[in-house]
Amino acid sequence: MTKARVPAPRRAPLSHERRVLLMALAAASPAVVASLALLWAGGYTPKTVWTLTTLIVCVWLGFSFAAQGRVVRPLQTVSNLLASLREGDYSFRARGGRGDDALSEVIREINALGESLREQRLGALEATALLRAVMAEIDVAVFAFDPTERLRLVNRAGERLLARHAERITGRTAEELGLSECLRVEDDGSQHALQKAFAGAGHVYKPWGVRRSSFRERGLPHHLLVLSDLSGPLREEERKAWQRLVRVLGHELNNSLAPIKSIAGSLASLLARTPRPDDWRDDMERGLTVVSARAESLSRFMESYSRLARLPPPRRAPLLVGALVRRVAGLETRLTVEVLPGAEQSSVEADGDQLEQLLINLVRNATDAALMTQGAVRVSWQGADGHIEIRVEDEGLGIANPANLFVPFFTTKPGGSGIGLVLCRQIAEAHGGTLTLENRKRGTGCEARLRLPA
Repeated sequence: MTKARVPAPRRAPLSHERRVLLMALAAASPAVVASLALLWAGGYTPKTVWTLTTLIVCVWLGFSFAAQGRVVRPLQTVSNLLASLREGDYSFRARGGRGDDALSEVIREINALGESLREQRLGALEATALLRAVMAEIDVAVFAFDPTERLRLVNRAGERLLARHAERITGRTAEELGLSECLRVEDDGSQHALQKAFAGAGHVYKPWGVRRSSFRERGLPHHLLVLSDLSGPLREEERKAWQRLVRVLGHELNNSLAPIKSIAGSLASLLARTPRPDDWRDDMERGLTVVSARAESLSRFMESYSRLARLPPPRRAPLLVGALVRRVAGLETRLTVEVLPGAEQSSVEADGDQLEQLLINLVRNATDAALMTQGAVRVSWQGADGHIEIRVEDEGLGIANPANLFVPFFTTKPGGSGIGLVLCRQIAEAHGGTLTLENRKRGTGCEARLRLPA
């Protein structure tokens, strides 16, 4: 029975230092061998031969080791410098970089690299300090979670929201902290509203604005969660809305009640007079007519307000834009509305009745403005970037007060209600679109742009 052959262990390769030493020894070996041969064959005395032999060998070995040191020591210096850079110590600098040789160039480049890394590190430290100061002072709660949804970073507002210090909640999962629902919102860059109760907010359900975004650290995806309390801004907006509503309602009621009160007093004094004048019946009829007209105006105002407040949600269905535009343009009989050609197959998912009412209001307003200057009205539509844009242009006088365009009950038309444009914008936003009005850049008049998702 034969034994299996055991492979011989591989020899370790020679180190760089030994290779340099062997190359130095080999480079001088021909001259050393020739010198020793001549010396031993020259018939010198043994003392002279051994003395010179020892001197030649020592000089040979000394120069070889010196050559090894001249090659190895700069490499060791470079290695120490690179190790310092790797460890984050950028204060070390190498000497000997003033020459024009390759080694001096390497040392200069390493010194420049160290200086550049030092400046970058200083800038990063300053930026990090600024970021930490900003995060500590802002009022919104900021949380950073790793890929396993464990908390890695939280600012002071986040600590106050959860009513716990960062040391106690770092490393906890979003489920344990009650933030898992917030991490489920879409990462689309927009703010989402959630009703949540937190310990730092007294366990009271309040509206919170939630933003979620992603970032990478060491190649791994992390989640950044930002929570802001919306109750304060909402209350402020609600207070302003009530103030505007009360101001508008008070103005309209005073406009109607003041003349009614004045006329009622006049009629009461007329009836109290004895004897009554011959035309008292005519005065009574005129007074009652004014009272009736003001009451009717007040009734129209309240009806308009009710219509604005009771707008139902849109019932969406596929709708061809071209057919809708031509139908609305045909409803205007005071002048001919020009319909510019567009993509006939453009369609939107919308409530046909609401969208038709919106366009009727826009075309009617444009016609009112154009009739004042004997101008024209044009309607067009086009598709771009996943949206359909409908334009209504007129050649009227333009918008005199753009700031009050969408203020409820504000109107410059005699007998107007100030509801039309507000209702139009409400319909557009209910369909996920926008409505803007601005003066035309070329020529006089106004341009209304209705932008809807295609």
